[in-house]
Amino acid sequence: MISGLLLDLSGVLYIDDQAIPGASDSLSRLQNSGLAIRYVTNTTRKPANKIHQQLLELGFIINRDDLFTAPMAAHAYLKTNGLSPFKLIHPDLLEEFADFNNTQYNAVLIGDADQGFTYDNINNAFRLLIEGAPLIAMGKNRYFMQQDGLSIDAGAFVTALEYAADVEAIITGKPDCEFYRHAVHSMSTSVKSTVMIGDDVDADINGAISAGMTAILVKTGKYRDGDEDRITDPGIVCAQDFNEAVDWILDNKDIPL
Repeated sequence: MISGLLLDLSGVLYIDDQAIPGASDSLSRLQNSGLAIRYVTNTTRKPANKIHQQLLELGFIINRDDLFTAPMAAHAYLKTNGLSPFKLIHPDLLEEFADFNNTQYNAVLIGDADQGFTYDNINNAFRLLIEGAPLIAMGKNRYFMQQDGLSIDAGAFVTALEYAADVEAIITGKPDCEFYRHAVHSMSTSVKSTVMIGDDVDADINGAISAGMTAILVKTGKYRDGDEDRITDPGIVCAQDFNEAVDWILDNKDIPL
């Protein structure tokens, strides 16, 4: 039986500043079904408060405390481990890490820095890493969907630093299993009874499967033809969009997974 849901945001509920047609009504149906829901995203261009505000403006009524973001997970990791990061992140995200203002860096934090991905910034990060600082990446996504098409994501820059410094990044967002399990734990459900809905076959779908969950791949957002062939569980559900995924959830929520 299904008792909890994890929903990706960009590419599933909306793209840029446009909601997926019908997604707001479908989300209301889910919320009225009694199932626990959390919203999980690797978005690193906006702090959680702005993501929540965007959702409200697009017609999605959700609780701010139900958001689980990769930057929030990265912040917790840095605090827990006493790290002071060199921040290779988007300017709009700086407020979420404003309490890390020590310039004696002992870690590198990387997200989608957009125009901040200059040679000098990347080289400064490399020099810290080569001296032993850990690389904390909020995700390793390859690309994301915008209104004008696919755009390169931070994963390419994470991989470049890993290669140059011969290190392995600590990923705090999806597909990290602990990120998923923390969201599931907050719902007081189990991974076995939780379903993930996402458009990213690697971070959303295969990540959820690795964490022990069932997943639904929607064919919107960053989905590309043939992505279903890369899913590690051949029995996974595919849906044309979020609305069809919700239909499947509501039709199968009382059936053992």
